[in-house]
Amino acid sequence: MRTGPTRVLLADDDPLVRSALGLMLGGQPDIEVVGEAADGRAAVAAARSLRPDVVLMDIRMPVLDGLEATRHLLADPRPPRVIVLTTFDADEYVVDAIASGADGFLLKDTPPEQIIDAIRKVVHGEPMLSPSATSTLVRQLRDRGRPDDRATQATARLATLTEREREVAIFVGQGLSNAEIAAALFLSVPTIKAHVTRLFEKMHVTNRVQIAICIHDAGLI
Repeated sequence: MRTGPTRVLLADDDPLVRSALGLMLGGQPDIEVVGEAADGRAAVAAARSLRPDVVLMDIRMPVLDGLEATRHLLADPRPPRVIVLTTFDADEYVVDAIASGADGFLLKDTPPEQIIDAIRKVVHGEPMLSPSATSTLVRQLRDRGRPDDRATQATARLATLTEREREVAIFVGQGLSNAEIAAALFLSVPTIKAHVTRLFEKMHVTNRVQIAICIHDAGLI
C-alpha cells in the first residue's frame, strides 16, 4: 500500500508550462513536485536521482526528445509511471510512446482536474488516455499492416478471453475508465481492475491503447 504523497517530476522545455503545472499540482495535498527538467537527458537523470512516482513528459524537447527519454526510463528495473503530454493529438511520436509502454497520454489543454486525476490513477496502475487520444491513436495505427492480417491477429487475441473479459475489453477500447466500466457492468472497481490485469496478460499488451487497437481491428468498435 502506498504511503505519502505521489512524487512527480515535470519534464518540459517550456519554463512557463513547467511553472503552470507546478502551480496546479502544488495545491494538491496528495501530490508533491520533486523536480523539473528542461530536456530529455536531464529528465532521465533527474528521474533516476529523485525516484519520482510519475513523470509528466513532454515529447518535443532538445538534447533528447521525450520519446527516447521515455524508452530509457521504461527500461529501468523500477521505472516511474510516464504520462505523455503534448500539444498535438496527431503526433506520431505520441503513438510510438504509447506503444512503448507509457502509462498515459494527455493534451496540454486538458483541464487541470483531469491531469490531476490522471496522475492519481496511473500511480495505482490504471493507465489514462483521453477519449480523443484513444480515437486519434487508433486512427493512426489502423493503417499499419494489411487489414486482413490485423483482423486475424486481433481475433486470435480475443479468442482467449471470457465473455466478461471481452465486455471489459470493449469498454476499454471505447476509452472508459475502470470506474465507468464498473458502473456500466454493475461491478466493483477492484473487480474491473482484476479483469483489466488479466486482459494485459492474455492479450500480451502493456497499456489500454493497445487493447483499443485490438478491439478496433477486430471490428468491435
